[in-house]
Amino acid sequence: MSPRRILCTVAMVLLSAAPVYADGPRGRVRTYYIAAENVEWNYAPDPQPIVPPEDPEYRSPIQLTTWVKAVYHEYTDSTFQTRKPQPPEWQHLGMLGPLIRAEVGDTVKVIFKNNTRDFCTMHPHGLSYDKLSEGANYKDGLAPEQKKGDGVRPGECFTYTWTAPESAGPGPHDPSSILWMYHSHFRETRDINAGLFGPIIVIRKGYAKPDGAPKDVDREFVVAFAVYDERESAYFKDNLVRRGKTPSTLMNDANFHQSVMFYTMNGFSYGNLSMLTMKKGERVRWYLMSSSNGEDVHSPHWHGQTVISNMMRTDTLSLGPMGMTVADMIPSSVGTWLFHCHVNDHMDRGMVARFTVTP
Repeated sequence: MSPRRILCTVAMVLLSAAPVYADGPRGRVRTYYIAAENVEWNYAPDPQPIVPPEDPEYRSPIQLTTWVKAVYHEYTDSTFQTRKPQPPEWQHLGMLGPLIRAEVGDTVKVIFKNNTRDFCTMHPHGLSYDKLSEGANYKDGLAPEQKKGDGVRPGECFTYTWTAPESAGPGPHDPSSILWMYHSHFRETRDINAGLFGPIIVIRKGYAKPDGAPKDVDREFVVAFAVYDERESAYFKDNLVRRGKTPSTLMNDANFHQSVMFYTMNGFSYGNLSMLTMKKGERVRWYLMSSSNGEDVHSPHWHGQTVISNMMRTDTLSLGPMGMTVADMIPSSVGTWLFHCHVNDHMDRGMVARFTVTP
């Protein structure tokens, strides 16, 4: 066993001996084993648009669809040997990290291992944490030994402890569950463009089923509208080397800008997101979020159905950079429907998907 694996195992032995959900004094302690890992990600296995292009000589702007990225994966324990199976209903998460759940009053412990080639972290939105578990690298006056979670070295582990107080849960006029997110915050721009972010769902006290889902919902979907700029990724140079290119040669390429910008829903473009399926009359909750680039201003729009969000009925919402919102739907019209960003160039560049309502 390598020295780094020994350090991870020894540091986590007490936690790994406990069940994933253990009762705490005020709520449950929910323990997650999450690793950041490098992958080869294909944004568009099928680059053909699902919306017929207006130009009969249309040529997809996506030229290179597979890139080295970094994503979060969930494991079964602190050995990080066995990947935790993803339930079928959550396979639509795509590039997003594993879903983290908490009920108000719970404590979330994330045993984090960095299996990438670069420093990275986990920083939560919404949840409460002390300075040791902030997961953000900046000058805050702390000594280096107090900032290990703000920059986890490749191959090393760190335990983040977050809590879900009342201020992290649904407000008086919110639905029973709301969305937050987590992401790497060592070099935030590079980390998020590399792919390191995922969802957190916090549920009102007393509204959680045993598996953590809200009692008053039949089906849940998380969809991230994200523009990835590969020039800003931590692995841009790696990707250029793999293709035998240099920044200078690409800068002289008329298609350079388009070839490194990806307009995605959960990391997929041009309808490559898996079909989102629900039944007529079900109580469906949509958790929507966006990424952090300047173009991450989105208008999610459903065809054939309406939703209630912020106590208003609509079929189109608004998301700014790092925006998070929740919408409830009771689908009434059977069929396969378009779900897309209504910003014109985002839709043209592939920010489209489909969902199906069965009888």
